Amino acid sequence: MKRRWLVMLGSMLLYCAPANVLAQELTKDIPSPTGWGALLAVIPIIVILGLLFLKVDMLISGFVGGVIAMIIGGISIQRANELLLSSVPAMLSITVPIINSAIATAVFKSGGYASALVLVRRGIRGRVEFFAAFIVLLMSVATYMSGIGGGTAMVLAPLAFSAVGAIPEIIAAMCLAAAVAFTTSPASLESGIVSKLTDQPVGNYVDTMRLYWILFTLLAVAIAFYGAKKRGTVFQSDESEEHAQMTNQQLWIQTAPAIFLLFAVIAGPIINKAMGAPILGPLVYLVVTIALIAICTKFTFKESSNALIEGSQYILTRLFQVGIFITFINVISEIGAFNVIVSLAEKAPVDFIVPALVLAGFAIGVPAGAYVATILALVVPIGVSLNLPLLAIGFITMGVGLGSQMSFVNITMQAQASGFQIDILEVVKGNAKWILSALICLVVLSIVLL
Repeated sequence: MKRRWLVMLGSMLLYCAPANVLAQELTKDIPSPTGWGALLAVIPIIVILGLLFLKVDMLISGFVGGVIAMIIGGISIQRANELLLSSVPAMLSITVPIINSAIATAVFKSGGYASALVLVRRGIRGRVEFFAAFIVLLMSVATYMSGIGGGTAMVLAPLAFSAVGAIPEIIAAMCLAAAVAFTTSPASLESGIVSKLTDQPVGNYVDTMRLYWILFTLLAVAIAFYGAKKRGTVFQSDESEEHAQMTNQQLWIQTAPAIFLLFAVIAGPIINKAMGAPILGPLVYLVVTIALIAICTKFTFKESSNALIEGSQYILTRLFQVGIFITFINVISEIGAFNVIVSLAEKAPVDFIVPALVLAGFAIGVPAGAYVATILALVVPIGVSLNLPLLAIGFITMGVGLGSQMSFVNITMQAQASGFQIDILEVVKGNAKWILSALICLVVLSIVLL
């Protein structure tokens, strides 16, 4: 039992392993501690995990663990400074997710997603279950494009509440859709970190996980449809005054930037590969999307450009934060802590390594869901060290995302509680059955496919 907990704890912190040091390289050039030295080496990891469970800020937790590691290993301040100056730039170099997140946020602010909801509402003629299903689909797609589940929920939850009220199944479905989208998105911090830790391009990871994003999104859509149908939900309010004055044609035009961006993000890599050139690369779809916002919405060119720049603030801030945290994890790696964990993990039954890491990520995501990226730092690198395939890494990442949707401190959960005007405890209770069911599906997939 003790060994299993060490594996689970270490796997989570491994996700935080330095961006400039791949997980499989942690065992290189660093002596592997033995005996009491091995026990001392993992103390900083246990301390960080304990603090995160107590909801202590991630940087404070990392700092405390890093200082303990410096004392144990005799690491100098000069070396720690070198690690800081390499870790932060490495995280800020995750360019494509930054660009995609900024563009998608600009589309949000221009009203493209709200227009899409109005169009669907007009088209379904009172069939609220179809509206509920579309809200969840839009939640998944918008999060996939922006990489930010909390930001998507802040926009869509109030719209959903005003239209159909606080339906538990719809809320749970939106949370599930957000979790599987931001953990597999080409624009998310999480995908960027997985890319760094696995030394794989973000595109490879996204391509590997796209099918499973779609499958779990369909599951979420089905949950919302079932909930609205079962409860006999009816529309709670009319269209907003602004949208009521718009024709369907005007709404379609305002939705055009969102449609184009979704096409570019999903179909772009296929088109680029077929053409042998970045016909729909980041530069092209950035310029075209911002131009469409300025042409098709009430935003001017200046407002569209400002929305793009402001949209980058969230992910840049988080990347900077994780870069500092990873500095402390780099310090811990230098005393051989990860070597100890890898050696323990290698002794576990091969068939159960991936399911165990999925469950470990989920379990830590529940109390520490505000720090999904940090939790990945605990889980992902051990999988990479064991040469697990990219699909396994993706399942582990999804597991962490699902755990975050049962967390009182997760931004998406807080946005749902605010948007649907209910206590966050009610969100957690309503999510429990559906999120746990999705977790079971994920564990089964990890056993069958890996």
